[in-house]
Amino acid sequence: MNDEMTHGLEELSRREFLRLGSLTAAGLSVSALHAEAAKPVAGGMIGVPFAPVKDPRIGIIGTGGRGTSLLENLLAADVKILALCDIVREKAEHAQSLVVKAGQSSPELYTNGDHAFESLVARDDLDLVIVATPWNWHVEMAVAAMTHGKHAAVEVPAATTIEECWKLVDTSEQTRRHCIMLENCCYGYNETLILRMVHEGLFGDLLYGEGAYLHDLREELFSNKGEGLWRRTFHTKGNGNLYPTHGLGPVANYMGIQRGDRFDYMVSMSTPQRGLDEYRKAHLAASDPRQAEKYITGDLNTSLIKTANGLTITLKHDTSNPHPYDRINVIAGTKGVFADYPPRIYFDGQPGEEAWSTIDAFKEHQHPLWKQEGEIAKKLGGHGGMDYIMLYRLMQCMKEGLVPDMDVYDAATWSAPGPLSRLSVAGGSAPAKFPDFTRGKWHERTVSQIATQS
Repeated sequence: MNDEMTHGLEELSRREFLRLGSLTAAGLSVSALHAEAAKPVAGGMIGVPFAPVKDPRIGIIGTGGRGTSLLENLLAADVKILALCDIVREKAEHAQSLVVKAGQSSPELYTNGDHAFESLVARDDLDLVIVATPWNWHVEMAVAAMTHGKHAAVEVPAATTIEECWKLVDTSEQTRRHCIMLENCCYGYNETLILRMVHEGLFGDLLYGEGAYLHDLREELFSNKGEGLWRRTFHTKGNGNLYPTHGLGPVANYMGIQRGDRFDYMVSMSTPQRGLDEYRKAHLAASDPRQAEKYITGDLNTSLIKTANGLTITLKHDTSNPHPYDRINVIAGTKGVFADYPPRIYFDGQPGEEAWSTIDAFKEHQHPLWKQEGEIAKKLGGHGGMDYIMLYRLMQCMKEGLVPDMDVYDAATWSAPGPLSRLSVAGGSAPAKFPDFTRGKWHERTVSQIATQS
C-alpha cells in the first residue's frame, strides 16, 4: 500500500474503544462523554447565511477520480477554480488542464507532499475549499480551511469518530465558517421529488424510513489505484457501518432531522466477515502481501435508529458481496409509502388494490432545480445528474447570500452512525446515544430548505 496514501490513517484504538464501551456499560451516553465539547464555544451556525459572493473562488484538495468529477461539474457551472492540490502531481496537472480547456486561467498547483494543502488554504483569494481526499484527511483539511477563513465542503463521510464530528462543529462555530458535507444523494431526482411530497403532507404523519449503501466494491477495494490504495484499510480497523450517509441523508431530510426532530440512539449488529476473504482468495496470487490482511468489518451491518419523536430508521451497509446497487430509500407514513430501486409508491385508497404504482404520475412535484437544470445535469452525468444539482445549488447559495441547505450539524450527525455502530456492535448491540451537535437548538427550524426552495 502506498505510504503517502495511508499516512495519518486514524482508527479508534483498542484502549479507547474499550474505555468508551465500559463507560457506556456503566450508563454513560456517548454525548455525556463529550459534555465539555458540547459547551457552546460561539454562536451557532443554524440559519447563518453565506456572505454574498458574486463569483465564488474555489480551491480543490484531491484531484483523483472523485475530485476530478466534482471539478468537471463546477466548470460546467462556470465556477472559478484558482487552486488545486494533490500528492500525485500528474493528477493535479490533469485537473489543471481541464480548467484551462474550459477557458479559465491556469490554477496554481500544490503537490509537495501530504501537507501541501496547508499552503492552499492559507491563500487569501479563496471563498470555498472542497475536500475530496481519503476519509482520514477530511477533518484535518476542513478545519484548516475554516481556520484560515474559508468555507469547507467535504466529501462523505465528513468524519469517522465522534471526536472528529465535534471538532468540525466547534471549528465552524468558532470561525463562523460553514462546513458542508457533499451528500449528493440528497439532490437526486427521486429524493427531491419525494421530499417535496413529504413536505406537502401526501404521506401523512411519518413513521419510519430505510436507507442503505449496498454496493459491490470488491474489485475497486482490491484495485492497485484510486480508492483501492486506501479504502480497504478501513475494513481492518473496526466493525460497523463504514459509509452511512448516502442512504441516511435523504431519509433524515424527509424526517426533518435537526429540524424539529433529532436522532436519539441506535443499535447495530454485523454479520460475519466473508466476502473480502473469498474475493481475495479467488483473485489474488498466494504471494500477494494483501493475503495477510485481517478484515474485521462484518459484511452486512444493520442498524436501527430511534428519533426523539419516536420515528425509526433502518440503515444498512455492505460493499463486500455481490449485490445490485441499492440505497433502498424508503419513507412511510399514515397515508402511504415510497420505496426506491426501482422507484415505486403506494397511497391509501389508490386503484389496483395492493399493487405498487410508479412515480410517473407525480411529476408535478418535481423539484424546481430539476425543472431548471435537469437537462444539463443529465448530460453531465455524475450519479445521474445529482452531483451537478448539488454543486449548482451550493454555488447559488454562495452567490445569493443564502443559508446552505446542509450545515455542519448535518455533516456531524449523518457521519456519527459510523463510530456509533462500532460502539454498539462491540457492546453486543447495546444502544448508543447520539450527541446533540446542535446543543439543543434542533427545534429552531422545521424543515429542510431543499423541500421549500422555489
